Amino acid sequence: MKITLFKYASIGAMALALGACQSDTTEPADTETTAEPEKQTGYTVTDDLDNELTFEEVPATVVSLIPSNTEILYEIGAGDKLVGVTDYDNYPAEASDVERVSDSVAFNAERIIEMDPDVVIGYSTGGPTGFEDLEAAGIQVFVIESAQSFEDVYGDIEQISTVMGLEDKGEELNSSIQQQIEGVQDKLASVKEEKQLYFEISPSPEIYTTGQKTFQQEILNHAQVENLFGDLEGWPQISEEEVIERNPKIIATTVSYIEDPIDEIKAREGWSDIEAIQNDQVFFLDSDITSRPGPRIGDAVELVAKTVYPEAFE
Repeated sequence: MKITLFKYASIGAMALALGACQSDTTEPADTETTAEPEKQTGYTVTDDLDNELTFEEVPATVVSLIPSNTEILYEIGAGDKLVGVTDYDNYPAEASDVERVSDSVAFNAERIIEMDPDVVIGYSTGGPTGFEDLEAAGIQVFVIESAQSFEDVYGDIEQISTVMGLEDKGEELNSSIQQQIEGVQDKLASVKEEKQLYFEISPSPEIYTTGQKTFQQEILNHAQVENLFGDLEGWPQISEEEVIERNPKIIATTVSYIEDPIDEIKAREGWSDIEAIQNDQVFFLDSDITSRPGPRIGDAVELVAKTVYPEAFE
């Protein structure tokens, strides 16, 4: 993640204070020179596609095309500048009141062009972005690539706060997140052996889990939890038989679109002998907190750690 530092233009101003004694004798006026604070008049920031965007002034209107970036904007104090977000932007609560212009996959280019925002905080997973119509209409699109690590998240916060002229807020936010994670790890200092967790992100019959080189793996690493399928990469599809064979002691699901994901897991044929089910160690984890690479990554680490090591937080 690259950032081109602000290019400042200094505007110096002299204020002359005049005073006169109202008496028979007139004395020379006192003069005092006061320098105004340095004002930002232009800066350039480089996005994750190596595109340099130049802003003559801090954006007053913003469209965000993914919930994690929306959360960043609110956390650094720029949420009131949002005029467009996605259907899934539900945190903080104020985000629900902002106009929906995207389903996080496709966006309404015509409506965004009508809005004419000062900047669109776009999103890329490495393929075509589809922002050509917006750029052709003269709209600045600042693209953030999908974060694969916590360091990527810290970089995203740094970039977005720079675009919004709020670098100090970005630094404070990153520091706060890191302190929260350190606090969790301090509580886990007494853990002698990491516990193993089966992390399910899609239910039967098409079961998917998380592996190495994913954002969820980063969460597990920071929570000192071993991933049952940590020998795989990405988000692999696995069979029920593979889970039964590996016999997890703890199961966590982030599936929120079926009625009762925990009961669904417990009721699967052939799963009753799995140790996690026998010992009632099947848990639901908030999918938003554990999937969004944004300012709640500290909450994600704490949530997983409390689920796996509840005794450390008593």
